[in-house]
Amino acid sequence: MRPRTLEEFIGQEHLVGPGQLLRRAIEADRLTSVILYGPPGCGKTALAHVIAARTRAPVEQLNATASGVAEVREALARTKERARLDGKRTVLFIDEIHRFNKAQQDVLMPDVESGNPILIGSTTFNPFFALTPALVSRSLVCEFRPLRKDDILEILRRALADRERGLGAARIAADDAALAHLAAVCDGDARRALNALELAALTTAPGADGRIHLTVAEIEASIQKKAVVYDRDEDAHYDTISAFIKSMRGSDPDAALYWLAKMLYAGEDPRFIIRRIVICAAEDVGNADPQALVVATAALHAVEFVGMPEGRIPLAQAAVYVACAPKSNAAYLGIEQAMKDVESGRTLEVPKHLQDASYKGAKTLGRGTGYKYAHDYPGHHVEQDYIPEKRVYYQPTEQGFEKTITAWLAQLKRKK
Repeated sequence: MRPRTLEEFIGQEHLVGPGQLLRRAIEADRLTSVILYGPPGCGKTALAHVIAARTRAPVEQLNATASGVAEVREALARTKERARLDGKRTVLFIDEIHRFNKAQQDVLMPDVESGNPILIGSTTFNPFFALTPALVSRSLVCEFRPLRKDDILEILRRALADRERGLGAARIAADDAALAHLAAVCDGDARRALNALELAALTTAPGADGRIHLTVAEIEASIQKKAVVYDRDEDAHYDTISAFIKSMRGSDPDAALYWLAKMLYAGEDPRFIIRRIVICAAEDVGNADPQALVVATAALHAVEFVGMPEGRIPLAQAAVYVACAPKSNAAYLGIEQAMKDVESGRTLEVPKHLQDASYKGAKTLGRGTGYKYAHDYPGHHVEQDYIPEKRVYYQPTEQGFEKTITAWLAQLKRKK
């Protein structure tokens, strides 16, 4: 099912969509050496073959896992001979080019710099780390993205309809739910999706009508991943995150871990999950355990740093900590009431003694006059007005560390 033309190519619109740089270079036959970088099954090799067909250039193909310097030199010699005899440039496609060591990459340099061959290298590794700077600087680096669910669905439907190269002659009826599940769980990898579809088709017996009926059950078996009712933009998405938050708020770490696992299994964005944990740590735990927000924000950075699937571990740690921590929403209630007062009430002026007095002439205007510096007084506290009208927003509870806060504020009142 590999695409034969640019028109058949699916995905990577940011590179080969109408008007994009790489597409313009291909259509004008002005392509220089290029490095195609991205995850498996997203179209790197497919695009290399499309480019070769479009330019009508001879193709030399190597796989860096099985080729050494000798094979590279032989391929380069053949490109030179073609150019001498026919005046044609050759496309040299090197799969897994990051496997070449520095010496092997250096062998390519003189010929790549001369423009023959046109090097197309594909790699799943970041070329700025995996390839020599000299080779990268002489190549157009194109980053591929995992294919979207809609892209995978189009590829699967095309494979089911194609009688020549696909499964169109096999009389297959695939449920929409089955294809949607396969498109969702293949992680943007078209090769994985097509392999699973083929396996399901080959191992499912035809029904009485002679048709092979592929349901969610057959697709689950072929890709070994259970279908979970979860849609990122419908009820299941919002219901599950709601259950997750309420489980943490309700101090049930087991329920929180289950809903977390369901979201991760279904492919939810871990950044969406960790943002909710951070909010819950501040809104529902608050100052009953200030460490909860520290753990949650540390998990946020850890997930960004290590990525998935390992990121599930700091996610779980943070969710469990927030669920097990004592709870108080006093800070949340306080800011909500203060916001309402600012929005609907009269705006209070900053008292003179609290105004900024750091600039020249401030004292002439009376700014900062009479301000008492708290650290100059016993206990690092001094009684003075910090707001023109008495307001009470923060009312700490007796939960966790807020019990200590409550006792401290009561002590200050007694002193007053």
